[in-house]
Amino acid sequence: MAESTHDAIPAQARAFAIEHHGDQRYGDGPYVTHLDEVAELIRAQLGGGAGDALLRTVAYLHDVVEDTPVTATQVAERFGAVVAGAVELLSDPPGANRKQRKAALHARFERTSPEDAAGRAALIVKAADRLANVRACVANGDARLAMYADEHPAFRGAVHRPGLCDAVWSELDALVAR
Repeated sequence: MAESTHDAIPAQARAFAIEHHGDQRYGDGPYVTHLDEVAELIRAQLGGGAGDALLRTVAYLHDVVEDTPVTATQVAERFGAVVAGAVELLSDPPGANRKQRKAALHARFERTSPEDAAGRAALIVKAADRLANVRACVANGDARLAMYADEHPAFRGAVHRPGLCDAVWSELDALVAR
């Protein structure tokens, strides 16, 4: 059976991410473990609805500019301007430490409109990414859960939009409140 167009682009993005993340690890597994989790959260949230392929594409690529030598221009050339714009929004800005990078990222997200296709994708994928990270911390007893809990009010204030991936936010809020 031929791969549907709905799945072809996300599959290409997954292969691109695997190639460029190389030997990077997520916990004890290959980095794609995390990317698959974020993409699956997207699929579960949207149930295969409109925009699902775009969001899963962004999910697979969300760390490629931040964590590899790949540029946003390269992402745009391969996957289009909307995907590249979302990936740029998702990538941490420069900063001397995590606190500065996250403050700058949160300021960027506060200005992000869900009416813009790249902005909407970035807001949804960022929430799914954080939920995937928090789930992993809970499952593995990772001490970073406390860091995510401390960051949660500022993160939620910057990224949450009512009516946009509410199930993701409900689970995330419950996990960080533990």
